[in-house]
Amino acid sequence: MMPPMKPMFRTSVLVVLASLAISAQAPVAPASVGVAADRLERLHLAMKGFVDRKEAAGIVTLIAREGKTVDLHAVGFADVEKNVPMKTDSIFRIASMTKPLTSVAIMMLFEEGKLFLTDPVSKFIPAFKSSMVMEGVGAEAKPVAARRAITIRDLLAHKSGITYGFLNGAAVGAGYRKNGVSDGLTITPGTLEENINKLAAEPLVSQPGDRFNYSLSTDVLARVVEVASGQTFDVFLRERIIKPLKMVDTDFIVPEAKWPRFVAVYSPDGKGGIRQMTDPESFGNTHMSPWTLYKTGRTYFSGGAGLVSTAADYARFANMLLNGGSLDGVRLLSPKTIELMTISHTTELAPPLQLLGPGVNFGLGFRVVTDLAQTQTLGSNGMYGWLGIYGTNFWVDPKERLVAILMVQKFPNPTVAATFQPLVYQALVR
Repeated sequence: MMPPMKPMFRTSVLVVLASLAISAQAPVAPASVGVAADRLERLHLAMKGFVDRKEAAGIVTLIAREGKTVDLHAVGFADVEKNVPMKTDSIFRIASMTKPLTSVAIMMLFEEGKLFLTDPVSKFIPAFKSSMVMEGVGAEAKPVAARRAITIRDLLAHKSGITYGFLNGAAVGAGYRKNGVSDGLTITPGTLEENINKLAAEPLVSQPGDRFNYSLSTDVLARVVEVASGQTFDVFLRERIIKPLKMVDTDFIVPEAKWPRFVAVYSPDGKGGIRQMTDPESFGNTHMSPWTLYKTGRTYFSGGAGLVSTAADYARFANMLLNGGSLDGVRLLSPKTIELMTISHTTELAPPLQLLGPGVNFGLGFRVVTDLAQTQTLGSNGMYGWLGIYGTNFWVDPKERLVAILMVQKFPNPTVAATFQPLVYQALVR
């Protein structure tokens, strides 16, 4: 029999247990929600394989079904050089998995009547009133007036004509780089307002509504949140989404006390293994700051790439989506708004769309599977989610009442997500 706990020790244990209850729901028996435990072991072994082959330093995976976590697993190292093991509460740069939170913020303001999807972005950011479009190829390219204004819906669905500097090697991307338009992955001086005004002065790569161009549109939406709400973007996210959902390790800054849990980023070493990314480091036109960007003093809060999080935190956000906009008595959105966000808003565009692949369209902030057969993997029509440039990935499957989270830190070529998805689905047995 255990001896009785001393009062102080008992109090500290209760505090720890309360913290765990907030950040990571204790896993339930997989079989209780139709997931086979022996088949989950296949997933664990496959993730270990990536580590053993030195294709990744470490990985955290989370699977939840019917709102219940059935598997939360860590393998490998958070820092290979320091021999720090990966843990289930390790903190990751989620990069573009910030975009769904920004999109939810916009739709919260939509529900409050502070904006419409049809509103021109210039209503909130006057610098977009005279947008130009770069038309033509090479030396023949020249800016012409946009045929219509960019709307909020265009921004949410990446049909605005905006691009990313690291994705565009032509004249528009060169202009971004020359004039200091940040992609949100490295140290950026100034504020959202200042940087988005720089972006607004650059020409578009296509007419608004004409094409899907994955882009800084979500950073523009972050600035719209500021104007429509009267709060800075970081404060809005913390006060309206992150704190209500008890996402205790999600933020733009990693405080000093949590720094030991912050995972290192790795890159291929050119010898078949991996090496830790330096800070800063550039890969062609992609400029990254894996450490300094997340320290206190940051002033540019990217709506498209800025947050850090844990698997358990992000699962709370994803379960809110699965549950029709609410979690544990906190409602952020209505079920009808979630429905609107997670249907295709790019059906009229010729497939496959940039970066998405066959069978996939884009909603309002999420990739949406519209033709499962074309994707050539396991899943469901209607599943939706997104990913991050460092290898993180998540999806929500309403048909299977499923949430899946993958956390890894490797650029370029993280390689893990394509293996993760079918191994999640093969473990479902009802």
